Amino acid sequence: METTPVLPPPPTESPTPWNWARKNLFSTWYNCILTVVCLIIAFQTIKGIIVWATTKAQWRVLEANLPLFFAGRFPRESYWRLWIVTAIIALLGGLTWGNIQREERLWNRPTLILLGAAVVGAVISPIDLTSRFYLLASIIAATAGYVAARQINSKIMDWMPTIWILSFPLILWLIKGGLGLREVSTNDWGGLVLTLFLAIISIVLSFPLGVLLALGRQSSLPVVKLFSTLYIEIVRGLPLIGILFLGQVMLQLFLPPEYPRLDRVIRAIAGLTLFSAAYLAENVRGGLQAVPRGQIEAARAIGLNTPLLTILIVLPQALRTVIPAIGGQFIGLFMDTSLLSLFGMLELIGISRAVLANPSYIGRYAEVYIFVGIIYWVFCYSMSLASRKIERTLEVGH
Repeated sequence: METTPVLPPPPTESPTPWNWARKNLFSTWYNCILTVVCLIIAFQTIKGIIVWATTKAQWRVLEANLPLFFAGRFPRESYWRLWIVTAIIALLGGLTWGNIQREERLWNRPTLILLGAAVVGAVISPIDLTSRFYLLASIIAATAGYVAARQINSKIMDWMPTIWILSFPLILWLIKGGLGLREVSTNDWGGLVLTLFLAIISIVLSFPLGVLLALGRQSSLPVVKLFSTLYIEIVRGLPLIGILFLGQVMLQLFLPPEYPRLDRVIRAIAGLTLFSAAYLAENVRGGLQAVPRGQIEAARAIGLNTPLLTILIVLPQALRTVIPAIGGQFIGLFMDTSLLSLFGMLELIGISRAVLANPSYIGRYAEVYIFVGIIYWVFCYSMSLASRKIERTLEVGH
């Protein structure tokens, strides 16, 4: 009886950059041509951007108006309140991120790169010495929170959502004032502060409302199901600009004359929340339909009533499934705040238009909008990273 000879494994190439490039970029003659053409186009594009940024662009428009981009017309003597808010958010953000990365190394490469970039950016940023000190203090607070989260018991860190909620009244008091602090009208809110405030509050409010609408559309009660379906289909059939117009201009006309005028920030949050909740409800409904029917029947077999079945069995699995869609919806909501500039609100886009209306900076559109675009990209990409991290932590898709 003949035995099959044992053959040695095929030779493997060492994973050098040249071997990778030869395999992926220069494997065939047409790949070589495409690679060379793409490299030429990329080189010329990057070269043109560098030449424009170093010789033609006038970045003084950003340096002179940096406080406006971040705080709008917020009183300068009260900037310290915004820096305290920044430090609180940085500390809580560091605690949250450290808790999410509890199973990984303390100082991995991405964390060190992010920390180094933040410190370098704070040092070279064109701001006054006091603001640079506050910015470095916020970075230190975020780092301290990140390190502390790795040492604190995980059961204590489970209270982080509650801590975030409890911090909101303190943050709102520092921004708006009152109770011993000078009150700042919402008309003076602007720039990044207003954008983040609108986006965060709208996200926090639209999430539970969207979940309730999704559950209502799946309900066996005809009235609840009809109301939820009508709301979702009507709102999804309207453009966001129309809903914001109704909130900013028309809403007050439908209220009694003696009714106090609603603050425009509240009206903007209401419009964004109601619009986003309808789309979020459909995302959550997709997750509800993905929950296996057998698990629902098994939960009923052990005696769980409908509320406990929904809270303990259905919703955790449904939300886990649609994390990517929910993350995309929140990113879209953050960018949708830019539409409020059409109604005179000085968020990031609105403050950019106000800066460009200054005769001294007419024509500096590229510099201003590139800067604003980078800000939007940083926050949207951070939300995307957080969403992917949550997916990996919960092993979505595995």
